[in-house]
Amino acid sequence: MGKFLKENYYILVRMLLMLVYGMYGLSGNVGSAGVPLRILLLLALFISAMTIKELAEGKWKLFFLAGALLLNIALFYFGRSCFMPLTCFTCFEIISFLKGKVPLYFLMYLAVFVDSPLGNITEFMIVTMLIVFYVQHEYVVAGYEKRMYEDTVLQQGLKREYQDREYEVQAELKRNMLEAENKVLSERATLSQTLHDKLGHNINGSIYQLEAVKLLIDKDPGKAGGMVQSVIDQLRGGMDEIRAILRKERPEKKKMALLQLYELCADCNKKGVEAELNTEGNLSAIPDQLWEVILDNTFEAVTNSMKYSRCRRIDISILVMNEMLRCTVSDDGVGCDTVKDGMGISGMRQRIRNAGGTINFETEAGFRVNMLLPMQNV
Repeated sequence: MGKFLKENYYILVRMLLMLVYGMYGLSGNVGSAGVPLRILLLLALFISAMTIKELAEGKWKLFFLAGALLLNIALFYFGRSCFMPLTCFTCFEIISFLKGKVPLYFLMYLAVFVDSPLGNITEFMIVTMLIVFYVQHEYVVAGYEKRMYEDTVLQQGLKREYQDREYEVQAELKRNMLEAENKVLSERATLSQTLHDKLGHNINGSIYQLEAVKLLIDKDPGKAGGMVQSVIDQLRGGMDEIRAILRKERPEKKKMALLQLYELCADCNKKGVEAELNTEGNLSAIPDQLWEVILDNTFEAVTNSMKYSRCRRIDISILVMNEMLRCTVSDDGVGCDTVKDGMGISGMRQRIRNAGGTINFETEAGFRVNMLLPMQNV
């Protein structure tokens, strides 16, 4: 009920004013035989037209409003100036419907000079009340409602934009993860194929020679010994080839580290906490030793956030500058008053110290780990 009154107060007050002014017109036309039937009929039709006008749409509103105006003119003609307040009300309705300017409302003060049983002062007060009521609604309340509507549309647009951006970030995260996984799988396949191609014949040849040595060891020990030495040299060469292949085909530390960080974010998302990795700068310039520090400290920070902060979002940021690297891990959780150096925090400090960097913690709005590491002389 309260919500209905709040949303429709403007219509209800106008209907009440119409009824009050209509009843006043009837009271001024009471004769010895009561109120004339034609006035009762005209007033009933006028109220019906005004009521239907509120429910109508488009051109029908104008149709019923025009009909109400004609009925009001007839009431004023047959009912004398007792219907002057109702006529003023009708004129205000027309100005409001046509979206008239403020000066048009003030023209209604001309009605004060029409003779009426109410008197000029009362008519002036009625017209002033109507002006305040209509102008307030048209230029204050309606303007406020328009701004509220525009703000709502803007908020919905921003919300959709945020959701679209979030979907894009999630899609990009998945693409990056798939790309990193595909690269790792491709490198593994390349490594397997290379080992097979390079070492397969070598090992098979060594086996055949050892089989031959087994047959010759009693008959011709000298020749068997030479073949054993050949196998040894061949296998030693194979080991050198394995080392060379592994050095050449080993996946880059950067790719492996990024894959682990993306998987960490994906794991947080599965557990109901939004996690996002943002990188900026030349990641290839980060030394392998620093990637290990970043991974270990990031996993420790994210684990603490998931355990203790009751957060809804975690942000991981890696920024590569000319000679420095900054890595931050932040959440929007409850934070804490003081940072206690347990095994996890102590380990983070130790790793940063060994790398020649600095670390600090912010606890006012959520929890934030800031790491600054030098990329030179590592």
